[in-house]
Amino acid sequence: MSTSSPNLASAVEALIGASRVLSDRAQRAIYAVDDMVPSVVAKPSSAEEAAEIVRFAAREKLALIPYGARTKLRVGMPPSRYDIALDMTALNQIPHYDPGDLTLSVDAGTSVAKVNAHLLEHNQFLPLLVPWYSLSTVGGAIASGIDSPLRQSYGTARDFLIGAEFIDGTGKLCKSGGRVVKNVTGYDLHKLLIGSLGTLAVITRLNFRTFPAPVSSRGFVASFASAENALALRRSIVESPLNPLTLDILSPSLAQIFAEKTPATPEVAVFRGENGAGPPDSNPSALPPIGDWFRAHEWQLCAAFAGAPEVLERYARDLTRFARESHATSTAILDDSTRPSLWGRLRETFPMLLEASSAATIFKIGVLPSQLASLLASVQKIAGQVELPHMLVVRAVGTIYFALLPASANDETTARLAQAASQIIQSTSAVGGDTTLLFAPPALKPSLCAPDGSVSPRLNTLDTGSSDLLLMRAACAPDVSAGPRLKSAFDPHNIFVPGRLI
Repeated sequence: MSTSSPNLASAVEALIGASRVLSDRAQRAIYAVDDMVPSVVAKPSSAEEAAEIVRFAAREKLALIPYGARTKLRVGMPPSRYDIALDMTALNQIPHYDPGDLTLSVDAGTSVAKVNAHLLEHNQFLPLLVPWYSLSTVGGAIASGIDSPLRQSYGTARDFLIGAEFIDGTGKLCKSGGRVVKNVTGYDLHKLLIGSLGTLAVITRLNFRTFPAPVSSRGFVASFASAENALALRRSIVESPLNPLTLDILSPSLAQIFAEKTPATPEVAVFRGENGAGPPDSNPSALPPIGDWFRAHEWQLCAAFAGAPEVLERYARDLTRFARESHATSTAILDDSTRPSLWGRLRETFPMLLEASSAATIFKIGVLPSQLASLLASVQKIAGQVELPHMLVVRAVGTIYFALLPASANDETTARLAQAASQIIQSTSAVGGDTTLLFAPPALKPSLCAPDGSVSPRLNTLDTGSSDLLLMRAACAPDVSAGPRLKSAFDPHNIFVPGRLI
């Protein structure tokens, strides 16, 4: 059956009912990926219905893309084929939660904000504070693999995802892991779903370890005339006994965006007691503006910390002293009335960058902390050579998010972006790091895939040094025979987003 077949919508309606199928062009357009529009949208109400659609797609050799809130559609290569959009948002329940055991099972289509609002009733939370927080689904957050500022203290989803239920490419309902933290049965196949961008399976349910919510928290901001001084303070904090919740360094250009812009994504409070947004279970609002304590034309080190009053006092005292020794031009301690305005923007950095430029190109760079200073200088020099506005944030454990923000997307801009991407990869590799291109304009993506099928760079969110990647790396050609062993094992018919992983 071809993607243009007028019978496709009718065939899907026969599986799950006409009320759960969208075939109108305008309705289908909101599920477009890099200007590719599906032939039909299916919205199953259960894992069994979703599995039936996958089996149908496998029989008819149709390409399928699973969806949550559609906030991260720009991540990854464009699909080579696209027939069915599988909207999983109707699977939005919390079937299991044991506060005493700190474990949670949640359907993939449930919003992250809804999950945390439920957990906070028991003074717990899930540290999945991803961009587009008030909109993102749990399944989409896992499939995209994008982390949050809380990576500094809680790690990534790999550290607290303990099990999953999913549908493989044959339509089989599968399980991996379990609902307890100490699970020694089988392999952790569910960890492979993190950052897979929907290419391996349709996620239906996820099991997590939960964490006690911070009782009280504060923020800290220090301004610097140079990146070197900001990095010196970061080094002092990392080498001290302090364990902040978040630890980020902003370039002056990104700080300027924070000072002037408010994220378009509606905001909800993450923890109770935060001012400037409604409570976690309220209707979304807007983030309050940054205050005059924020020096937008300088480098900023931003941290958050939590604990009892005595702990908060120690953090404030020690951080202020460290900042003074690192030649900070100013410092500020933020309480619940001011901290959310900055913390929310740190979490929503990607949406704000994508709103700032229609051709925003965002790299994730991993490097040893000892190489941060030299690499920061290198990537900024590259941006200057191609004459493109740039900004960056340095996050936990040597992770840099570096963005190029052209004023417009055209052939000349694409050529300069491609040149910069190649040089950034070379500079990162020279110091033993790795590069991932998270977001890029559609016109740039084909230029990163050579005619011989080689890849430079990859457009997914898996770490380039991981053994998982070595199994998952695929050629640019959509032919499944050229795909990796792991992709073939999960999706033997190559129906899940063919062509996305490269």
